[in-house]
Parts: sequence; structure tokens; C-alpha cells
Amino acid sequence: MRFLKDLFGIFYPNLCLNCENNLFHNEKTLCVNCKNELPIIKDKLFNTPFFLANNNLQDFVSFLYYRKDNITQKIIHELKYYDREDVGDFLGNWFSYELSNSKRFTDIDYVIPVPLHKKKLKKRGYNQVSSFAKSLAKNLNSNYNEGKLVRVSNSKTQTKKSRFDRYSESSSKFKLIDTAFFENKHVLLVDDVITTGATIESCINALNATKDIKISVATMAYTSKD
Repeated sequence: MRFLKDLFGIFYPNLCLNCENNLFHNEKTLCVNCKNELPIIKDKLFNTPFFLANNNLQDFVSFLYYRKDNITQKIIHELKYYDREDVGDFLGNWFSYELSNSKRFTDIDYVIPVPLHKKKLKKRGYNQVSSFAKSLAKNLNSNYNEGKLVRVSNSKTQTKKSRFDRYSESSSKFKLIDTAFFENKHVLLVDDVITTGATIESCINALNATKDIKISVATMAYTSKD
């Protein structure tokens, strides 16, 4: 069996997503060296950004700093555009471990990914946030749900838009299908990268149609100005 695995590895090598060196048998997605280069946001910096501070959030956390041309940007780009859903699972499991050490999110009832519009979902084939959110739900012993919060308007990629344009175009893009489903529940809203917070805020506005809902937010990465 080991021989067959080694033979398979010759034709289909398991490479680090960042440096493209061969991964050892105990490594997944990233080699140890690249994993150590990830710009992790430490627990003391897990504070709600000023642009979300007035949304009555229970808690907010981000795992990595996202900067132009850094390793975070590269691996999330692979996740988003090149079918590397293993990145979401890899980051979700690691982030869950960090959260368990910080005693955060111990009472989450549902984990909800920020949804894609159905046209974009059909074109891409998957929601890049789903694997990350599913890993968080599993490790937090909570339920995963991606059917109640839906995106009702489609838009072109936000990558090259200014911060103001992203914010102004994100209003009223989401709708909650069942306003009673999350009643008296604590939900964790999950996204990949947070920049202006416009998308998250629009999702929160939709979720707040529910009575006595508690909302927290977790993202893979937070855009740094540095």
C-alpha cells in the first residue's frame, strides 16, 4: 500500500500550496515552514472593528491578517478560484483549536456562511466559505446552516473596487427566509475576508429580523492597512 501511495505521488505530487515543495506524509495543504509564516492575529487583537461596533455583536474574531501579496492572500485566492476547498477545512480546524484555547464561542447554536448568489454559486460550483464554516461548526459542536440566509442580488467581483464602493453596493443584498428559525439562538456568521464590513453588516441587518437573536462573526482573515 505504501508503494502504491509513493508511486501515485510521483505522477500526482502533494505540494505545498504556497512554496510548491513536496509535503511530508504528516503535512496537509501547507508545509511546516509556510504554516509558520501565516500572519496569525493573536487573541488580544480579536476586537470588533470600528465599522461593526454599532451592530450589537456578541463577539468578533478573525484568524489571519490579509495583505496584498502575502501568504494569506495566496491561499484564499486558491480556495476561492481554484477549487481548493481543503484550504477552508485546514484553516477551520486550526482556527477552532485556537478558539478552544481562548474559550470563545462556547454557546454557538448555528454556524452560517455568508451566502453566494445562486448564479455565482452555479458558476463557481461551491461557496468558498462553506468548508471553513463546516469545520468551525463541527469543532464547536454546533449546527451548520446555509439555507435560511440567502443572497438576493448578484454583483461583480469586489476585488478591484474601492472601500467606499464595496460598502455602498452591499446594502440590502441578503434576506432571511424564515425569521423564526433562529429565534433565541446564538448564530456565528462566517466569511472569508473582511475589509469594510459592508457585506457582514448587510447580513446582520437581515438576521436581525429574528426576535431575540444573538450574532457573532468569525472570518478567515482581516484586511490590514500595514
